[in-house]
Parts: sequence; C-alpha cells; structure tokens
Amino acid sequence: MNNEIQRIISGESQVRYGTNIHAAIRYLKTSEVSSTLAKTDKHFKREETERLKQYIEKESLWIKNIDLNNYVSEGAEQKVYLKDSRSVVKLNDAIYYLSWIDYFTNLLLNNYFFSDTAYNLLGFFENDNITYAVVEQPFIKATEKTDLAFVEQFMQSNGFLKIRNNDYVNPELGVILEDLHDENVLTNTGVLYFIDTVFYIQ
Repeated sequence: MNNEIQRIISGESQVRYGTNIHAAIRYLKTSEVSSTLAKTDKHFKREETERLKQYIEKESLWIKNIDLNNYVSEGAEQKVYLKDSRSVVKLNDAIYYLSWIDYFTNLLLNNYFFSDTAYNLLGFFENDNITYAVVEQPFIKATEKTDLAFVEQFMQSNGFLKIRNNDYVNPELGVILEDLHDENVLTNTGVLYFIDTVFYIQ
C-alpha cells in the first residue's frame, strides 16, 4: 500500500469530512482486539456491527428524522433520498464490504480522490433490524449521458488501469476502484462526477 494512502486511512493525512469517519474506524479497530474471528468468517460482520452500535449509542449518533418519503432510488448497496436541492442522503449497510472498517475506508478514499462529491458521515439509522450509515453527498444533475471511453481515459491519466468491465486498479497506490458504469459516474456540462464509488485496498 502506498504511504500516502496509509496516512489517509490512519488519519495522519486529512481529507474532507474525515473526522467522523476516522473516529468510527478508531473505535472499531480498538474494540476488535477482543474478537477471535477472522474478517472472512461469516459471523465477523455481525459481531462488528454490534460493536459499531455500541459506539453509536456512546456517541449519540442515531438519526431518527430521515424523511423516507423523499426516496429517489436505490441499488444493491444503498438507498438514496433527496435532502434538498443541493444534496442527497444515502443509507448504506456496507453490504459490498467484508467489514464496516472497509466501508469507512472507501468513504475516505472517495473523499481523497473526488472531493467534489465527498461523503459527509452524519450518523446511523436502523430499519427492520438493519444498521445503515447515513451519509450526505452533493446532488449532481446529469446534463448528458456519460461516455465510458472518456471515463477510461480520465482514469488512465490518473494512474488507474482498466482490469475488466468498469473496474480499475492503481498498482502504484495499491487501490482498486470498481463499478464505474454510467449510473455511478455522472456528467454535468462535460465534467465527470463520481457519485457511487467502490474502493478496495489491494
């Protein structure tokens, strides 16, 4: 892993809206020392979620007042609600990740690489016994269809190589970025906006 990426994840290098994300990571990393489960164990995520809920209670981070009537859309990983004309709220249960720490790392990397669509971790929400992170993000209106060839060109110019479909890797940084299809990368007046990123550390 590249040293700069390590500093971002550890909190030595600051990114936009990183404070709340780093605080959640620190708590989970501190509390995980008592766990005997490997991250790949199917029970690990459930145990980690219980530890996360202890942190949420301790810091009073439960959000109760999400207006579910402002529903916009959803994918496999999150539900999207309009907050106002400038921003959306997304509920994400970290289903794409083996751990919550991996999900929070994704937020940090998104905010480092794409600060114009940075995620602000507001708190957490529970519905039907599912725990969701609540993040706010700027609302981006697409003015034209995204050209995936342009996305590939942009990614290559920033050191990311296409490995399959819409997935990329930056070998120098040790970072994988997946699922960059035209619903996750929007175009507004010729500018690309990455609104749903899926980052992994190699």
